[in-house]
Amino acid sequence: MNTKVWKVDNYVDILENNPHIVDAAHFLRENEVVALPTETVYGLGGNAESDVAVAKIFAAKGRPGDNPLIIHIADWEQLCRFVAEIPETAERLMEAFWPGPLTIIFKKKQGVLSEKATAGLDSVGVRMPDHPVAISLLKACGLPIAAPSANSSGKPSPTHAEHVIEDLQGKIAGVLDAGPTGVGVESTVVDCTEAVPVILRPGGVTKEQLEEVIGEVRMDPALESGAGEGGLKPKSPGMKYRHYAPNAPLYLIDGSRSFLQELVDEKRREGLRVGVLTTEENKSEFSADVVIACGQRAELETVATELYDTLRRFNLEKVDVIFSEMFPRGGVGLAIMNRLEKAAGNKVISE
Repeated sequence: MNTKVWKVDNYVDILENNPHIVDAAHFLRENEVVALPTETVYGLGGNAESDVAVAKIFAAKGRPGDNPLIIHIADWEQLCRFVAEIPETAERLMEAFWPGPLTIIFKKKQGVLSEKATAGLDSVGVRMPDHPVAISLLKACGLPIAAPSANSSGKPSPTHAEHVIEDLQGKIAGVLDAGPTGVGVESTVVDCTEAVPVILRPGGVTKEQLEEVIGEVRMDPALESGAGEGGLKPKSPGMKYRHYAPNAPLYLIDGSRSFLQELVDEKRREGLRVGVLTTEENKSEFSADVVIACGQRAELETVATELYDTLRRFNLEKVDVIFSEMFPRGGVGLAIMNRLEKAAGNKVISE
């Protein structure tokens, strides 16, 4: 398959009339899959009402079939087509954070969406992206779009169109290239089918921000215990299987910078090419084959923005092993650590 690449300007006034948007929307209506930019990462979009389209998403990614997909919409009217009810807590979250990096789990209407998209669950995760190209495409095609991250399953999510092409060239119909994304980590997923909403995946909207709007919000125990890796069907992406992994083994270092440097020196004596993931503040503290600063520790939002691109850069450097600093878990730090722990397969070396 020839994968088309459409360059799109985020700031064109009427994007849905852009010929590239129109072309991509045509592919979606024909049940092909198209990669699209969002404010979090690039998504791999397909018609959420079509088993054919959804099967193409899973095939392109190599994604397990019991891992549900998030449905993207352009307006609330679309939501009412396939959601059974909108709880009051969900409505308050929608008013506060949509469009934006928040996915809400609802009870679904039966017989509307592809069962493949929801992995056979009686619930569905939905969000309204805060990106002009994504919204314009959703309006142009008139469909609810299932869109996981546009990468090979298990690899770092794509924050640039080049990442999508690297993973999925020849496997999908096209890529709308609107430049780098902003938030950098995927949306927060909140289950609003429970009496007390539950965070299933931390992301661009923090627990603290959610609680300012609706009060108490619980964390899913799987986020802390490592559960979710077993046989139960996950209600959200990111709850099961290894994700975000670079090619080389990644280890999280719970200790001082001198301890991390000792580990680097040990591996280099063994003849290995060693990478260090750190921040701008600490980059000069390490001596390794490859040292990459992933944003600024003082501004964790910059770490989130650059995280996946940094993990992919280590692939280009062909390192044998990567040691990473750890980050505070407050605010967006919780999402950063969730992604790093998944990328490392929960491998932590403590001092």
